[in-house]
Amino acid sequence: MSGVNEIRNTFLDYFGANGHAKVPSSSLVPHNDPTLMFTAAGMVQFKNVFTGLEKRDYTRATTSQKCVRAGGKHNDLDNVGYTARHHTFFEMLGNFSFGDYFKEEAITHAWNLVTKEYGLDKDRLLVTIYHTDDQAFDLWKKIAGLPDEKIIRIATSDNFWSAGDTGPCGPCSEIFYDHGDHIWGGPPGSPEEDGDRFVEIWNLVFMQYEQIAPDVRHDLPSPSIDTGMGLERISAVMQGVHDNYDIDLFKALIRASEELTSTKAEGANKASHRVIADHLRATSFLIADGVLPSNEGRGYVLRRIMRRAMRHAHLLGAQDPLMHRLVPSLITQMGAAYPELDRARGLITETLELEETKFRKTLDRGLGLLNDAAAGLKEGDSLSGETAFKLYDTYGFPLDLTQDALRARNIEVDLVGFDTAMEKQKAEARANWSGSGDAADEKVWFALRDEYGATEFFGYETEKAEGVINAIVKDGEITDSAGEGDKVSVTVNQTPFYGESGGQQGDRGVIKGDGFELKVLDTLKKANGLFVHVCEVASGKVEKGAPVELIVDHLRRSKLRSNHSATHLIHEALREVLGTHVVQKGSLVAEDRLRFDFSHNKPISDEDLAKISDIANEIVLQNSPVTTRLMNVDDAREAGAMALFGEKYGDEVRVVSMGTALRGEKQGQPYSLELCGGTHVAATGEIGVAQIIGESAVSSGVRRIEALTGEAARHYLQNQDALMRRTAGLLKTSPEDVVTRIEGLLDERKKMERELTEARKALALAGPASGGGEDGAREINGVKFLGRVVSGVSPRDLKPMVDEAKASIGSGVVVLIAVSDDGKASIVVGVTGDLVAEKSAVDLVRVGSAALGGKGGGGRPDMAQAGGPDGAKADAAIEAIAAAL
Repeated sequence: MSGVNEIRNTFLDYFGANGHAKVPSSSLVPHNDPTLMFTAAGMVQFKNVFTGLEKRDYTRATTSQKCVRAGGKHNDLDNVGYTARHHTFFEMLGNFSFGDYFKEEAITHAWNLVTKEYGLDKDRLLVTIYHTDDQAFDLWKKIAGLPDEKIIRIATSDNFWSAGDTGPCGPCSEIFYDHGDHIWGGPPGSPEEDGDRFVEIWNLVFMQYEQIAPDVRHDLPSPSIDTGMGLERISAVMQGVHDNYDIDLFKALIRASEELTSTKAEGANKASHRVIADHLRATSFLIADGVLPSNEGRGYVLRRIMRRAMRHAHLLGAQDPLMHRLVPSLITQMGAAYPELDRARGLITETLELEETKFRKTLDRGLGLLNDAAAGLKEGDSLSGETAFKLYDTYGFPLDLTQDALRARNIEVDLVGFDTAMEKQKAEARANWSGSGDAADEKVWFALRDEYGATEFFGYETEKAEGVINAIVKDGEITDSAGEGDKVSVTVNQTPFYGESGGQQGDRGVIKGDGFELKVLDTLKKANGLFVHVCEVASGKVEKGAPVELIVDHLRRSKLRSNHSATHLIHEALREVLGTHVVQKGSLVAEDRLRFDFSHNKPISDEDLAKISDIANEIVLQNSPVTTRLMNVDDAREAGAMALFGEKYGDEVRVVSMGTALRGEKQGQPYSLELCGGTHVAATGEIGVAQIIGESAVSSGVRRIEALTGEAARHYLQNQDALMRRTAGLLKTSPEDVVTRIEGLLDERKKMERELTEARKALALAGPASGGGEDGAREINGVKFLGRVVSGVSPRDLKPMVDEAKASIGSGVVVLIAVSDDGKASIVVGVTGDLVAEKSAVDLVRVGSAALGGKGGGGRPDMAQAGGPDGAKADAAIEAIAAAL
């Protein structure tokens, strides 16, 4: 047993067999501890269990924890590649007891594992204890049989662990391995302890006290155990090597680096290959855990690690981007233990390639400037801080990259000068910033952004995290505290809350602290990366600097994710059915619905709407993973990714891919590919169903689709079904025959309406004429004249009625006036063909219109129409026309 994977499994299996829950490694981003940049120890994920804030269904656990030390107080970056045991990424094997067993069982397990399971020579082992821990001394003698000289008392804090100035704490006991006298160094506590002969392989923390004050310490009611064994170190011991980079895992990664660069890991190239192998692990695992390169926070540390490795690839003579080509080797070595590597393979590969491609464009020029600036310097000199800052600010060179490049010449960097130049730039930026209009109202956010930097967003990976309140804003002013009932806006250093953008509404939820709770009503993005939580203080008093727990409303977030992902599918389905002229013109992703505006110049037919719905749900039913990749914005667009309307994009973009196209040119390729920073479902099946409920016009050339997903869609369909069944009941038919039954009723209604119209016309024409005789007509100056006021007749029926009257009198003039319910009148005048040379219907209708209080009228000489507001004068209008004759 000597392979890294076997060593890891043996550790976990041993403790698993001894009643420990095998707990998966937590993320490298510690969502439960806002004070940490990265997870740097196995106990981080159990912090709240140790302090009693969290209860789990086990009291003992074992893990192999992913750890990174490359930022903050845990920063080994500068030493990586040049020493035998420094890493940016490492694995920490550990076993934990939460008030279950204590020192005796912990020491027993440790000794059994290293001597029996791992088979290490007892004579090569020694231990340290805290100098006052007589109990541990006695237990090591009893359990391990170690002589007194191999149980070394250490009086320093190296053997006493504490969480901080107050809180849980306790003595430690460390196990060391003696590599042999052929290596210089002495045992711990000796003058030669910094040598490499004696190597610590396991640290046991006996958490037994609570520090109340500097001089006040109480016993914990439930003492606990927290241990940590570096997998790389124990693997070196097990494999009989003194250098961590000589273990099988690193040898495989270095061999892959050698093959791709055609260089051996020897001489001056040795450190470069080691840097590449180490940094490949750190960058790949960080990306898999949701960290992406940026200019701030964790993303900045990631970029530093990436660029340091990429510079060493450049030193090895690699002409093309190298790091992404090593990802398959890493997954081969570690993918079985950490499947998240394989799941994120695409994102890791493209992020590394993108970053290295960008970096290579500036590397040669930057190194040239660095060489010019350092040309006159000799060993022991310092490069000016201003020059180092220019390289950072203009060419994207992290400070440590400049330091690393000068290391071989033993030249340092003026760090004070660098910090001075950095602060000078910030001061100038603050002084030069000015706003107007809406921007001026947002000045407070720019000030906070400048002071605290961008907010770390965890929302792609989690809906719960811890943070620290950076600022409280009330009524537009920064304040130190707020009380119950106050409406405030709060910023924190890190958050899982999504800020409104890209059409997706901001998250809601709660922010809890010691003695207070905030109800988050909305989350906004301000000042280029500052997440602002719009809150109401539900209880207690909140203060700046308070540690908090941030909890997103899970149900609402789930609905938003479903609606956002469905928007992407509907967008692509619209393009498939209607054509590629369809371009997004706006969107709304709310918890209860989605709205999508797009370019199209006519209504969508019912048939096409059905096709769009069927295609979108076809992808939903695939239940395929929704994947995210990081790409250069131009490459993303060239690959066919669509951009969201109104969004601004930087050089690097998130590309969201959904489903597999089943037809057309894209068959077998991702169905939907869009640039998007929103939150999405993990698999399309989580959408449930995408139900289109409306299509309408927004403006000229822009249409709107409205749709529902999940529970909302199900309830909508249930209501539609209930409505259909109720309708069928009223019509006394089955739901399947409702349409046929309604069509029949409509035909019957039309027939009855026609019959009613004919009856009204006949009745109207059969009535007495104004001033006429029995035949309804009278003679004026030798011209037959028929004038009637008709009721129950619509204005549109007057013309055909006039034609019938003209036919009945043979020769003459016909006037019909219909009066509506609101008292307005419509008048039509008809003149038979034999009289149009003498009498004009247009002239006569104008006379009638004037009598009705109207103006004008128009038509032809044989038929003209007009109206008037005063229907009460209908008889007078007829007489006015008669007088005109």
